[in-house]
Amino acid sequence: METAVASKKKRRRLKKSQVVLLCMTIPSILFIAVFSYLPMSGWIYSFFDYRIGYKLSNCDFVGLANFKYAFGDPYVLTVIGNTLIISILGLLNLPIACAIAIFLSEVRGRKFRRTVQTVITLPNFISWVIVYSIAFALFSNDGLLTTLMANIIGRETTTTLLSNPATAKLFMVGLNIWKSAGYSSIVFFAAITGIDPELYDAAKVDGAGRWQRIKSITIPSLMPTLMVLAIIQIGALLNNGFDQYYCFMNPLIKEKIEVLDYYVYRLGMLENDIPVSTAVSMCKTFISVILVFGVNKLAKKATGQSVV
Repeated sequence: METAVASKKKRRRLKKSQVVLLCMTIPSILFIAVFSYLPMSGWIYSFFDYRIGYKLSNCDFVGLANFKYAFGDPYVLTVIGNTLIISILGLLNLPIACAIAIFLSEVRGRKFRRTVQTVITLPNFISWVIVYSIAFALFSNDGLLTTLMANIIGRETTTTLLSNPATAKLFMVGLNIWKSAGYSSIVFFAAITGIDPELYDAAKVDGAGRWQRIKSITIPSLMPTLMVLAIIQIGALLNNGFDQYYCFMNPLIKEKIEVLDYYVYRLGMLENDIPVSTAVSMCKTFISVILVFGVNKLAKKATGQSVV
């Protein structure tokens, strides 16, 4: 009898804790609903010849004409190419973040490790406006590093990293990795702390060195986490973000770094072509969803790891 009463009390406590956890998710659910799902009602503009200042009921229904116009422009292929190249190169962020977590987890000094973690995580919280200001101070024509290099080689240069089309994509990718790799490594740190310490103890008894333990225990244990993050990032190949490219955009490198997010902004906000920009944004969303489920299915067949 006492056992039944105790089990009932335990179930009640579990239910209360589950309700509390569910309530904690309400703000996130509301945020996603308001800023991710509610704006989808605006997709209807892509099927009308809409102009700012007019009611939608007074605009002509044009069907798929805006989609044909958007993807009939040859320049959109350049934008899509920029988006894919930058996103694929950006996948290097994951192995770099994984390597940072592995190497720092092997550091003995706790104070040193915490200091390095803080320093490499800090850039993630710096806005792209400030990052651009720092980059301009370093790499502009009169920047510190540009002037220093000019003095070393004995001649001034008129092409900098901020205006060189040949290196524009790599510069954008490098800045993004510098800004986000430290923060991304937190996930791998958490995964490393979840590895059973007895595995390392057994490996030491068998005579395995530090590199052998990393190769045989740490890296295989991190592969599921790496795979899940890779699936998510591949699903977002067409979502490069907007802030970075808005800050670093200039006429000299525009054709090299203009991505779909900035292209949609330019069409809708600068050229006031709301229907076409909405059509491009819709297609980008559908392709992203297809990529997520496609890569998820391939990963599940190949490794048994999946997100959905």
